[in-house]
Amino acid sequence: MEMGAVQTFDAYVQSRQAVAEALTRDQHSMSFAFVSRCCQAAASPGPFSLLGSIRTATKRAGGTVRNHGGSPGKRLGLKKFSDQYVIPGNIIVRQRGTQFHPGQNVAMGRDHTIYATVPGYVRFYKQKWMRTERKFVGVVLVRGEKLPRDEAALGRSRYCGLMNLTALKARPPPPLAS
Repeated sequence: MEMGAVQTFDAYVQSRQAVAEALTRDQHSMSFAFVSRCCQAAASPGPFSLLGSIRTATKRAGGTVRNHGGSPGKRLGLKKFSDQYVIPGNIIVRQRGTQFHPGQNVAMGRDHTIYATVPGYVRFYKQKWMRTERKFVGVVLVRGEKLPRDEAALGRSRYCGLMNLTALKARPPPPLAS
């Protein structure tokens, strides 16, 4: 046997004797589990023999973040693009504030959403306003038409959604009352 092993064994024997003496005394009451743990600690070789086994972390600790993710996006932006067909009620632009202003045949909701009021094709255009330019969105009834409309040359663009002109032409005119 080596010298270190003999010393360890001697320490083990001494600790067992100390435990036996402590158990025989009536003044001190120790639990059996505590006593057996002390004996095992004294008997085991290594630098931490008197402290018992040391458990280390097996999972990495989570770090901290500064930006915390935030909230989901609000789905703002263009919903219909230039020359796309829209029907009344279709949302063309969802925005905060007025990046785009309502032009011909569109309206603006209370949250600045621009939507179509007539069926037609979407047009985006810029128009001079005071010292800057404003971006406008409009809807034209005919695909090739441009905005802003030259009303002096072409006249006003009118849409009557409630009249069915083909049904009027198919019906004979009512008789005149005499």
